[in-house]
Amino acid sequence: MKVIASSGRDDIAVVYIGKMRDGHFVEFVESVQPPVPREKKWVLIVSSLFGCPVGCSFCDAGSTYKGKLTKEEILSQIDFPIEKRFPSRDIPVEKFKVQFARVGEPALNSAVIEALSEIPSRYNAPGLLPCVSTIAPGGSDSFFDKLLDVRKNVYKGRNFQLQFSIHTTDETLRDKLIPVKKWDFERISEYGEVFFEESFRKITLNFALSHDSPIEPSVLSKYFNPDKFLIKITPINPTYKAMKNKISSFVDPRNNERLEILIDKLKNAGYEVITSIGILEENNIGSNCGQYIQTHLVANENLKNGYTYRVKNFE
Repeated sequence: MKVIASSGRDDIAVVYIGKMRDGHFVEFVESVQPPVPREKKWVLIVSSLFGCPVGCSFCDAGSTYKGKLTKEEILSQIDFPIEKRFPSRDIPVEKFKVQFARVGEPALNSAVIEALSEIPSRYNAPGLLPCVSTIAPGGSDSFFDKLLDVRKNVYKGRNFQLQFSIHTTDETLRDKLIPVKKWDFERISEYGEVFFEESFRKITLNFALSHDSPIEPSVLSKYFNPDKFLIKITPINPTYKAMKNKISSFVDPRNNERLEILIDKLKNAGYEVITSIGILEENNIGSNCGQYIQTHLVANENLKNGYTYRVKNFE
């Protein structure tokens, strides 16, 4: 991989664009969470595919799909920021999160399993926290069988974050937001029950909330045990796809009243609730979920509240 461009700020987040084989490009991110210093928390977000075939209705990465990354191509996205800051590969970070969530559905690429298996021996990172974020696409059962094996063996006795992005409890609307065959709530619940380990992180149910995306505690309670599953609420970030499909975010950092009412309802149903709003500046950088710098470069225009940062070329 040759890193050819970046966008962002070192004290918030940086998106890198790397050139791979056959002229394909990949994006990956390193970020911190101000005011938390890097030695306390450092997050790397890597891609699994060249583009994405899923086509979620608010994600710019679904505009193209050109195939799967190899194990080494995935690991090279982790190597670059590590060797930039910690050349010895000794990573003295209290919480070092490596998240498979940038571009591409990880469950569509078995090389993700290979990369996950190698990460603990490749780096000296006592604070390592791997994270797989997935929509649980249909036909990917073998991937999840292997992921469970990795969790039980390679990461035995260590934290591991598994996140299912479901976005709404309305199944019909969920099909519109994520327009591919995928596991239903019952199947997600069954797998989560097996994957969960006591004293470690709960399974995350992620909701990137639009105004039209309900979360009904009664539906959640039917399938998901609050002792094993938690709720994460994030905004719909400003993307070209969201703008085109007229999808607006329920989460507004400037007005939390509606969100607080929803959180109270979920907590009353017994759920732990995490809100991950981030810094508005990240919308300009293009490092937030659903934002795809390459779509922005092709569009050659600034998008209100997003993608206004100048991309710095390395070549």
